Amino acid sequence: MTATVVLAPVLDLRAAAPLKAELMAVRGQALTLDASAVERLGGQGLQVLLAAIRTWRADGCALTFLNVSEALAVQWRQFGASPDDLSADDLSVLGEPA
Repeated sequence: MTATVVLAPVLDLRAAAPLKAELMAVRGQALTLDASAVERLGGQGLQVLLAAIRTWRADGCALTFLNVSEALAVQWRQFGASPDDLSADDLSVLGEPA
C-alpha cells in the first residue's frame, strides 16, 4: 500500500511541524509526495523533507516525489539539496521500480 501526502503550497516554519506529523503517521509504508502545489520552500520545510527521505530509506520503504513544481525544484537546488532526491529514479536505491 502506498500512502500519498499532498504538500502544501508554502513549506515554511509554520508548515514544518504539521508536515512532520502527517509524514510520521504514514511511516513504515511506501509514500508518494505530491509536490505539484509547492510555491515556496523554507529551510524548515526542506529539513522535514530531507529527514523523511533518510527515514524512508532507513526503513527500506519507497518514497517518491510526484509532479514536482518548478518552484520546488528551483528552491531545492538553491538550498544545495541533491536534485536526485526529487526524481522518481530515487526508488532504484530502494530496490523498487519507478
